[in-house]
Amino acid sequence: MHRGTLLGPLLLLAGLFLLFRGDLHLGTGSIFAYFWPTLFVLPLAVFFHWLYFSVLGGKGVGVLVPGGVLLTVYGVCQIAMLLDNWSMMWPGFILAPAVGLFELYWFGGRNKWLLIPINILTFLSLLFFAIFSVGYVLGKLTGGSSLLAILLIGAGALALMSRRRESI
Repeated sequence: MHRGTLLGPLLLLAGLFLLFRGDLHLGTGSIFAYFWPTLFVLPLAVFFHWLYFSVLGGKGVGVLVPGGVLLTVYGVCQIAMLLDNWSMMWPGFILAPAVGLFELYWFGGRNKWLLIPINILTFLSLLFFAIFSVGYVLGKLTGGSSLLAILLIGAGALALMSRRRESI
């Protein structure tokens, strides 16, 4: 494998992080604070996948479940740390077991009964991501809760007035 294959994306991500994070003092503590998922969770996820694909030679498909879970948890935690947005990223933890089970399904004989928990967990995760994303966007657009409160009061008043007109 060429050095640039691994080094290029890492340098690109580091540059983007510094660009979007603004004025930041980088030291050992802040590297651990921001990149602990990359330092501790990602190696475990890669280890489980390496174990299945290289060491076990496609046997022992069960090691893909913790590998998929940890890979998803890594992504959720790393994005949440870099963007400081845990309140929107938490549904990814519901998605994590779905990813692990999907890897078990995909590489382990395609047991159709695994699709039930995979679909339920994926649906719940996407539902919560959508709900919290809409809430986040509305919060940013309204600039605070007072504008949202005024809009809700106005919508409620309109609904009451239209109901009275219909009954007259």
